[in-house]
Amino acid sequence: MSLRVLLVVCALMGGLASGAHAAGPDGDSLGAGWREQQNEARRAVQEGRHIPLARVIEQIRRMTPGRQLDAGLEPGPNGRAVYRVRWAADNGKRLDYIVDAESGAVLQVEGR
Repeated sequence: MSLRVLLVVCALMGGLASGAHAAGPDGDSLGAGWREQQNEARRAVQEGRHIPLARVIEQIRRMTPGRQLDAGLEPGPNGRAVYRVRWAADNGKRLDYIVDAESGAVLQVEGR
């Protein structure tokens, strides 16, 4: 998962504090084009094309007690967007949940 996608998702979740990061060489610490990526992700949720990441996180929390490590939006195996949510389960396992961004269906759980 790219750092840019992760940062876009974090921003959508309110995870980035304004002014809390230093600017990079292009004057933007998130890289060129991050605003449009963030806007597109937000539009997808507003237009009902994607479910909100917060809903996915709550679904995972009900299935597996623990906490979110990180999350991002990425292309899925079938060409549809998926959320990849890295999760620290209360039993100490680290899991990667792959969730269809349109339906919210858990497609895969990768355990470590």
